[in-house]
Amino acid sequence: QVQLVESGGGLVQAGGSLRLSCATSGRTFSPYVMGWFHQAPGKEREFVAAVTGSGAYTYYADSVKGRFTISRDNAKNTVYLQMNSLKPEDTAVYYCATVRHTMVVPRVASGYDYWGQGTQVTVSS
Repeated sequence: QVQLVESGGGLVQAGGSLRLSCATSGRTFSPYVMGWFHQAPGKEREFVAAVTGSGAYTYYADSVKGRFTISRDNAKNTVYLQMNSLKPEDTAVYYCATVRHTMVVPRVASGYDYWGQGTQVTVSS
């Protein structure tokens, strides 16, 4: 059973930073793409960032490029999302996710098979 547990969310002022973590268990971590999504109230779950199994390649939504950085530590089975220059529009529940197969790098929620429970990020103006 693959399990993902996010942490690190909270309340921050605009312009501030947060670092989210997602610890995984239940299978070998390193071969699989990891992604971060966010979902604001009344909106669909949206792609934020993804990283390949080795960590060599990263992908970002246009809205977060230059502000957010995704990374992973395969020795700790953990993926991170460093969020800088936060804006009120970044307010959402943030979810980490992973895939069942090793050869895909999805950028839509339907492409991911396993999800964490989410962590709330609130950015005040």
